[in-house]
Amino acid sequence: MSDVVAAVLTHNRAAETDAAVHELIGVASQAGARLLFDVDEARKHRLADGGPVTCVQVAPPDVDFCFALGGDGTILRALRHYAGSGVPVFGVNFGEVGFLATVEPEQAREAFERALAGQFDVLSLPGIAVELDAGTWMAINDVSVERQHGQRVATLAYTVGTDEVGSVRCDGLVVATPAGSTGYNLANGGPVMAWGVEGMVVSFIAPHSLTARALVVAPADTLVIENRSADEALDVVVDGRPVAALAAGCGIQIRFVGDQALLAQLEGVSFYGRLHEKFGRLR
Repeated sequence: MSDVVAAVLTHNRAAETDAAVHELIGVASQAGARLLFDVDEARKHRLADGGPVTCVQVAPPDVDFCFALGGDGTILRALRHYAGSGVPVFGVNFGEVGFLATVEPEQAREAFERALAGQFDVLSLPGIAVELDAGTWMAINDVSVERQHGQRVATLAYTVGTDEVGSVRCDGLVVATPAGSTGYNLANGGPVMAWGVEGMVVSFIAPHSLTARALVVAPADTLVIENRSADEALDVVVDGRPVAALAAGCGIQIRFVGDQALLAQLEGVSFYGRLHEKFGRLR
């Protein structure tokens, strides 16, 4: 690829990614590519305009792709920023698990060269549309409804279409996309959904029940979660970020939405190989 323009996002621990950022700048200089850093990134890595580096106020949507150097949280931030824009996100793992990352840090230089040469595949990821009175949001990984710190156990009812499936006393529940099913949902004992599967999985956080089971909801069905707690509001958390409170007696509507974000993948990498690589080594 010639005349490539790429945005760069990194996580907050700048010391961990600083060397990789400067290596990327060197590779971009040799490739004749341009790298865009927003004001926070430029300040974080002490960068100024010059060579392949261009400092901008906000990472613009009209780039060829985005490098995300960090953990899954950083990669999710990039995926949300570029959701619906057609811009792929190329992740380098500087986090713990990094399930969404394209490569590990020791592969960074070769990966930068391949990315700037356009040598990567693109995987389309779905999202979850979240709607309640306080607003609307799009989750790439998951949305959770959780009891607030210090409050009593919640009572949550959940309905699919016109049918109420159940009512569970629990600390909360998680609704995850296939990409997000290896996160909070997996920790709840929910099933892993391979990338490419359509649908969303519902799993419970510390259910006070012997019969509460995870449920995979079909992509065309709408899920409604109602807070039936006596008085307590619950936190609504989208991709790990609290966004609103769900008052007692109120509900939240959740829908599966296809093709919301693009994740860069190196040729030959499979979901199942990644699953073994990332979780097979955890003890």
